[in-house]
Amino acid sequence: MQTGIIEPNLTQLNQVFNLPYIPDLIAQKLTSLEKSSLSDTDVNFHQREYERLRYQLQEAYELSTLPEAPSAQAALHNLLVRLRVCVS
Repeated sequence: MQTGIIEPNLTQLNQVFNLPYIPDLIAQKLTSLEKSSLSDTDVNFHQREYERLRYQLQEAYELSTLPEAPSAQAALHNLLVRLRVCVS
C-alpha cells in the first residue's frame, strides 16, 4: 500500500521492511520444518508480531492514496482485445 506495487516475494519484500526473523521462517519453510511445533515463547512472539504488523497494515491503508477500486479496467480490456486480435 505504500508504493502501489504488489511484491509477493518475501525475500524481496523483507529488503524493505528488514524483519530479522523472516530469513529463519523462510529457511524453515524450505526445509519442511514449517509444520514443527512452536514453544510458548515463540507463539507469544509471533502473536504480538502479527498484531503489530496488522496495526501497521491498517495504518498504511488509512494513509494510502490508492483508489478504492481499480481504474484501468477499460484500458486492460482494450489491451487484451488488441493482443487477441494480433495473435489470431
